[in-house]
Amino acid sequence: MARHNREARGVDQLGTLWRISYQPDWLSRIKISRQLPGDRRRSMVTLFRNPARRAEASPGKTVRTGVSAVDGSADIRISVEDPDGVVESVVVVTRKRRGRKSEVVKYVLESRLPPPRS
Repeated sequence: MARHNREARGVDQLGTLWRISYQPDWLSRIKISRQLPGDRRRSMVTLFRNPARRAEASPGKTVRTGVSAVDGSADIRISVEDPDGVVESVVVVTRKRRGRKSEVVKYVLESRLPPPRS
């Protein structure tokens, strides 16, 4: 049986504080990628890493994850139906207009926790 979501926090490249709601037996980490001001390259940082070394139970067929900035600048909720347990990652790309420019932020949610021991 799937366990309830857990709550965590993380900080990105710009110092923004994020709240994370995650299924403890599915999500292993969240990475966030964005263009930093004054830089040509994209920067990717690990926003969150699950403290568990392996899953304790089956995550269930539906997995829900939430990522929201404490300052209200972003709020993303995803739900993945994966009854066969084959989804390894989910990529969400957002585009937000900022005056004449737009900011593209990419979130990578990875599921790489080893299964529970039998």
